[in-house]
Amino acid sequence: MKFKITLLATILFSLSAFAAEVSGIKIPDSAKVEGQDLKLNGAGIRTRFFIKVYVAAMYLEQKISATDAVLANKGVKRMALHIMRDLNADVFSNALQDGLKANNSPQELAKIEDKVKEFSGIMAAVGGVKKGDVVQLDYLPVSGTRVVINGDSKGTISGEDFFRSLLKVWLGEQPIDADLKKNLLGAS
Repeated sequence: MKFKITLLATILFSLSAFAAEVSGIKIPDSAKVEGQDLKLNGAGIRTRFFIKVYVAAMYLEQKISATDAVLANKGVKRMALHIMRDLNADVFSNALQDGLKANNSPQELAKIEDKVKEFSGIMAAVGGVKKGDVVQLDYLPVSGTRVVINGDSKGTISGEDFFRSLLKVWLGEQPIDADLKKNLLGAS
């Protein structure tokens, strides 16, 4: 009997550790970044021409449903990308740059130009991502945007401006996927 209770408790605990499942990817309901507990704000899938590219999950200190409030938030944040198809470094970086151009003014882009090159350099050094990889983009107020792939830190890009501009790729006026934007902001 004790074994059955322990087994049931274990199953219930493991189920409660995931807030959602998106296209077969189990999304944890929380994340710990630099000792800070973050909550899943929302998650959704990025498709391109009906091809599943990745499942994105955004983690914040508290749930926020408005883009402006997310962008103004100065706290620790995480955008996790659960990769669903192989992407070489150029494809990944070019898609990011297209999203940045669509959602940031020329003045904003000029300010982060070196940081975009730094990010592209990190991706080039990694060589791209494969199906099953998890890319975490963590904003750390003290140091900037940390790029983590499968739990291994690949580099940190200084400043808040880069991460804010990066978030606009998903949350801006011209997001790469309107449904994904709604889901990241907590719509079901």
